[in-house]
Amino acid sequence: MASKSRVSILDYFNIVCEGENGKIESNCKACGTRIQAKRTVTSNFVTHLKRKHQAMYDEFVRKKDVKREAMQTCAGPPTGRVIPQSGTGMNKFDYSDPRQSLISEAIAKMIIRDLQPAQIVEYEGFRELLQLLEPRYTPIPCHYIQQQLLPAYVSQVQQAAKQALKGAESCSVTLDTLSVNCGYLGVTCHFINTDWNIRSALLACLPLPGHSNTQQMLSEFDEISESHGISGKVFRVVADSSPSEKRSAFRLPGFHLMGNGEEDEEGEDDSSDEEAVAGGIKEAVSSNENHKSLDHCLGQSRIDCFARLLAQCVKEGVCSSPQISVPLSKAAHLYNYVNATVAPEKLLHVFGSSSTLAGEQESSSTDKYWTAQLKIMRQMVESMDFLEDIVDRNDLVLGSLEKAVLQELVEVLEPFEEASDMVSGDKHVSISLALPCVLGLRKHLAEVTTQQCSGIVMGLSQALERRLAGILEDPLFVTATTLDPQFKLSWSSDTDWHKQVLLEEVGKHTQPLSPLEHHSEAQPSPSKRCKLFSFIKQRPTTQAKTVEQELSTYLHEEPTDEDPLQYWKRKSIDFPLLSQVAKKVFTVPATTTSVDQIFNLVSKTLAPQRCQYLPKNLDTLIYLKANYKILWS
Repeated sequence: MASKSRVSILDYFNIVCEGENGKIESNCKACGTRIQAKRTVTSNFVTHLKRKHQAMYDEFVRKKDVKREAMQTCAGPPTGRVIPQSGTGMNKFDYSDPRQSLISEAIAKMIIRDLQPAQIVEYEGFRELLQLLEPRYTPIPCHYIQQQLLPAYVSQVQQAAKQALKGAESCSVTLDTLSVNCGYLGVTCHFINTDWNIRSALLACLPLPGHSNTQQMLSEFDEISESHGISGKVFRVVADSSPSEKRSAFRLPGFHLMGNGEEDEEGEDDSSDEEAVAGGIKEAVSSNENHKSLDHCLGQSRIDCFARLLAQCVKEGVCSSPQISVPLSKAAHLYNYVNATVAPEKLLHVFGSSSTLAGEQESSSTDKYWTAQLKIMRQMVESMDFLEDIVDRNDLVLGSLEKAVLQELVEVLEPFEEASDMVSGDKHVSISLALPCVLGLRKHLAEVTTQQCSGIVMGLSQALERRLAGILEDPLFVTATTLDPQFKLSWSSDTDWHKQVLLEEVGKHTQPLSPLEHHSEAQPSPSKRCKLFSFIKQRPTTQAKTVEQELSTYLHEEPTDEDPLQYWKRKSIDFPLLSQVAKKVFTVPATTTSVDQIFNLVSKTLAPQRCQYLPKNLDTLIYLKANYKILWS
């Protein structure tokens, strides 16, 4: 055990054994984690405390500082390689000091998470801040971050991704693009590991030439697939029909909110949304060349992102009724005025403690911004009397007709918001939710009654049929929904036809056991062949089920709310052929990716007029930010 006469990191660990070469094994007193290291090299112990037990780490550093200051007062500076700081009488950390490494790592994390240029470490203000917070820290130079630290992190992520993909039987890929000065291509891989957990990783973020075309993008994609060992494993590619087309966040027309970190973008008006609707209606014609190019290269493996199609439906439906912008604009002025003049604590019961809009901005893609606006609008509608009571301007008070319009609009759009939220996230199966969402939205629009928003309901219905009705007959979505144990065929109005669709899809994507494998499985175990156990009645050998038998047995069981991945992990022995297909189909995401959210953040915070401030290694930072959890889970 560490001596109590000095401050030691080993005070926080129970030493289990100690070898002759100084290597020790110990258990963390707080969590029991086993850690191995040499007694003279304690960085593993310090790192464990720093990452897992922050309070204990802070206590250790505080005790260490007090002890060091006492030692310096009594006996002068300690021995060892240190860097004196002129004029302060205080010694810098040794380069091998764990605290030096941890602070450098924290700076690298900040640069990655906030997409900051590496030159920030040489800014005068930043160095003054470091000097104030920890004067003993030696700042790392910019070139060290660019040439050593970030490339090392990239190599670590690449190795981890390639290792994880080795065990993947199949995967799906999402292609995202960003247009800021030069373009960027993000390639995200989605796969299910051997333990039936869904995983996503950004394989690459590459700068694209200003006039890149679809063929160049696909060439880059092929190279990335080859280098990561997924060539021949890709089941579906999720990509826009016009990948090079710049996409902007859809805002409810006239509902321009400021405050909460949001600024009304200069030069933006509602006409852009209305023009986009007109363009969206004829998109099948205007983007036909690009669409053909993608489909020609990718064939039936390319599909559109469901979340984006859903956002486009809302955009076209809402903007089909231009008069809606008047009450929305007035509500926005009320919100902005209240936000600017009323103390935040008075608004807690209305908008909550967190900045809803700012939070959605930071964490969501362009296709989710409208849901943040809708949440705020619903909060306003529910507390409109209170908001009007605390303002001192009659021109901001909404009339009864305007309130009725907003109330109806919220009721009409809520199921679309629910569908958008339902498919969000990359930790669960989302593709199986798309078809039931379309059926639910179609039913909602057919049954909802409105007095003021009938035009919007009609526009949404038309957009839904134009954009999403094809999902109802798409074999991929039929298969995914049927193999989701909470749905099976409970949604179907023609079960016989959908069974046939499913059987055809299963036949395409399964590999039945060969006769040799059947024979090997039928061989009795040594214990069964033993004469000693001949008195025991032998269980008849079961023959492998056909796809039809598996499907019939599966559909005969009652639907269950069990997680689809855990269900098929448990049932993979009972339904080996169906589970093969489930493991492929469930890799397809219905939602946008983390890199798309980062692209959205970059396009908003680094506007074209500020492109000169873009980090030179932006592609590297985006890659590491998207894979942040691989480095620091």
